Order: sequence, then C-alpha cells, then structure tokens
Amino acid sequence: MFLAGATAIDATPAAAAPDGRVAYGAAALFSGPITTGHVIEPLSALPSGLAAHGYVEQEFFASGTARAFRAVSAPRDGRWRVDPTTSAFYRTRILVRRPADPARFNGTVVVEWMNVSLGESAPEWDYLNPELMDDGYAYVAVSAQAEGVDGGTPLLGSSVASGLVESEPARYGTLVHPGDRYALDMFAQIGRALRRPRGPVLGGLHPAHVVAVGESQAAFNLTTFADALQPLTGAFDGIFIHSRAGSGASLAGSPLPSTPSLQGLRIRTDLDVDVFMFETQTDLIELGYAAARQPDTDRIRTWEVAGTAHADAYLVGAAVGFLGCTTPINDGPQHVVAEAAFFAFTRWVVDGTPPPSPPPLRLATVAPPALLLDAHGNGLGGVRTPAVDVPTSTLSGAAPPGTSEICSLFGSTSPFSPAELARLYGDQQGYLAAYTASLDRAIERGYILRADRAGLLAAARRVRIGA
Repeated sequence: MFLAGATAIDATPAAAAPDGRVAYGAAALFSGPITTGHVIEPLSALPSGLAAHGYVEQEFFASGTARAFRAVSAPRDGRWRVDPTTSAFYRTRILVRRPADPARFNGTVVVEWMNVSLGESAPEWDYLNPELMDDGYAYVAVSAQAEGVDGGTPLLGSSVASGLVESEPARYGTLVHPGDRYALDMFAQIGRALRRPRGPVLGGLHPAHVVAVGESQAAFNLTTFADALQPLTGAFDGIFIHSRAGSGASLAGSPLPSTPSLQGLRIRTDLDVDVFMFETQTDLIELGYAAARQPDTDRIRTWEVAGTAHADAYLVGAAVGFLGCTTPINDGPQHVVAEAAFFAFTRWVVDGTPPPSPPPLRLATVAPPALLLDAHGNGLGGVRTPAVDVPTSTLSGAAPPGTSEICSLFGSTSPFSPAELARLYGDQQGYLAAYTASLDRAIERGYILRADRAGLLAAARRVRIGA
C-alpha cells in the first residue's frame, strides 16, 4: 500500500504483485448481519418486491482504513495521476439483497454507490428492477458518503436531513464516516472485499464478477473513480455510470462536480474493464455532458436516450405531488432502456459481447449545446423508442423556465391534443400498428428487453385515439 508522502502515483492500470494481487488497494472487513434496532431503508417511492421475487435482505457493516487523494495531474482525457494523502478509519453500512435460493444467483454482484442528493436513496435499484431480481443478481447498496451516515443538508434540499446515526442510534451508533474525500477508497475497499467474501455477507454466494453502478451525484463520483481509483485498485470488473455531468466529483469530497476547468472530463481509454455511460437529454444539455462526449471504444460505450430526463415520473411514482412541480414531469422510457442497457453491459463484462453502439443525440448547436428537435419537439438521434418515434407527447429533458431546482431535473411532458393524435394516427388501430412496429425495432436493436414487450403494448392499448 502506498504511504502518505510517497511520490505521485500514475493511475495507469496497476501492475500485479507477484502473488497476483493488484499493486494497490486494501479490502474492507465485514461484520454482521446487523439485527439491533430496525433497518433504515433507502428512500424509494416504488415497492421493493423482494419477497415476491424470492429475495432476502440483510445489513452489514464494512470497516477499514481509507485513503484520501489529491490530483497531481488531472487532464481531461481522464489519465489522472493521484497522490495518496491522509488516512482515516471508517465504518459504514452496506445493504445486501440476494436470491434466497443460491442456485438462482447468476454470478454477478451489483454494487451501488447510493445517492444522497435528497436523502439517501438507491435509484439504480429502482430503475434496474425487476431485471436484477428476475435474472438473479446479488445487490449491495453502499452508504458511501458522509451525509448518508451523519446527515446534513442535501444538495437538492432546503432543510437538514437525518443520517443513519441520528435516525436509529441503537443500530447505527458505532458508524464512523471520516468525510467524503475518503469515500472513493471506501467504495473500492468494499468492492474488493466482495470479490472474495468472507463470512455471511453474501450468504455463501461466490461471485464471478463484481460491477459498480451509480446514478446522478453517485455517477459524478464513479466518473472520478474510473479515472483515478479503478486503475490503482482493480476493485470492479465493470462500471455502469448513469446520468453523469460534464465533469467528475472532486477528490476533496465536494458533492458537486470538480472545477470548471475540468468540464469535458472523459473516461480514460486505457482501462482494462468495461465502462458504460447512460445519458439522458437533461444530462447532455443542462448538466453539460455534451462537452465530455467521447467515441465508443472496445471498453467504453455511451447510450444517449431520446425523450428522457435526469429523473422522471417512473422514479417518483405516486410521490410526484411531493416534488411541488407545477407542470407534468417527464414520463419517458428511461427505465425500460436502462434495463436493456444494464443487460447489455453485464453481458459485455461476463462474456465479452459488446453492447450496441447507437448514434448520439443530434445537436442543433454545439456552443452552447442545444438539441436538434423534430416537428413534435422531440430529440433526434440517440437511442430510439416508440415514445419518440410514435409519440403521443413532447418528452423533454428541460423543464419550463422558472422551475424549481429539483423540478428542473425532471424535464417535462406535453401531451398532444386529441386532434393532433387523430391527425397522426387516424384511429386506435393505426396507432397500435405504428407503435408495435417501432417497439419491435427497438427490441431487435437491443434498446428494450423482450420481457418488457407485453407491458409496453398493454400501456399503448390504453392510449385513446379518435372517438
């Protein structure tokens, strides 16, 4: 392990030590399962469905000594050189969800860096299910950031949120988070420990692959992780970055992306693991990802999805009224495309089958970036689905002017009038024929899973066209 004050580390793919270990990176120690008090679940508006899918949930503590880092060199191509600085003890929680029947385990552990922008939540669990449980993944949610453990004022909140320690001291009172500048190494150590789990943490499961996932603020951190920590630690076999901005998170622990001078930060192209970036229209324009676009490679894929917003109606479900948005938020196809993207990503990791490489969303202008829109106001290019090719509304990643900060991330939906629908499709039969053809094209191209076909067609049949 590198020591404080050592010479700068070139974050190129780490050479293996003689015994086969990666040259840098400790592994966390797990304790539990934790049974004192009651578990604080991640915020979610969606049912977990654990029992119905034959899954069990347990909570463990992960501990160790983590490093903070500073950037010696942080070029926009992602080939960062970092220097380890101080070290600190940590003890955080992980939430494990796995098949009750070990025979259903598919061999892959999905490790989510939980999001703390509105209180601790696990949006990837919400977006990627029911696929995760249907396909037998093991899942581990990590309280990676200090706000989840100790509380604080969320990035998108106006009042202080309680963390785990304050909410349930009997259960979480021994947790220690030394600050977010240590979070990257904490996450790496947990990933490394899950590769060869000791004790009951995975219920006796033996993973063949361990992958990292994270959305929004967590995706900002995973962008930095991919460039700075993954080459040094070899912690994960793949990284799924969902809705990142134009830069990465700060090594100093700031919840916001790093300095403006690093806008346009790319994923380094010398990684020896697969990295998949899933981007919505909001991410591309409002969050600045357009400046960070990069070509697909043998190890990097990006899907930019038409008709989507950074967060949407699917994610908040019946809780939409609590957002306080004054206009309808985006109800586009993000969740079904995210499931297909994740399926393609894990197949890539497991057997080397590369995911589809769709064209990017088309831009009308580059500086400042603006989307090229069709006659209905929907984005052109990118991953195409019936929601934009056989539309019944304008699905935007942008919210109306004057929208609150949180609602600005949820985009907008502007339904077509009955007269417009009748003009486009004539009647119900015409709409369903066009929708089915578009849906089958998206499935053939790998952008929607066949398992979602029946549900999407059922929803399409509820659309009223004409009298």
